[in-house]
Amino acid sequence: MREELQDSMKRLVNFMNFTRSFFKRKNPFKALAVSLLSSLKDMLTIRQKLKMAKYRVNYHKHQLHKMESLIAESNEHTFLKGKNLNETR
Repeated sequence: MREELQDSMKRLVNFMNFTRSFFKRKNPFKALAVSLLSSLKDMLTIRQKLKMAKYRVNYHKHQLHKMESLIAESNEHTFLKGKNLNETR
């Protein structure tokens, strides 16, 4: 019985050493903390990211409108817009 108890204690100590080594290598608590902090940071900065995305969309819409107006000005069919008369007509 004494040997069985010693074997059980050795197994328990061995298991504790394995778990300690695992926590040193992987450290799940630190990974959890990093994950929580990054999620919190994303949640706090989501409004700013949304504003930047809206600004980019509006800027590209403006650039597209500007390009379309420049193309329409230099187009030979400007009489279709009604602003200028086509002189070859």
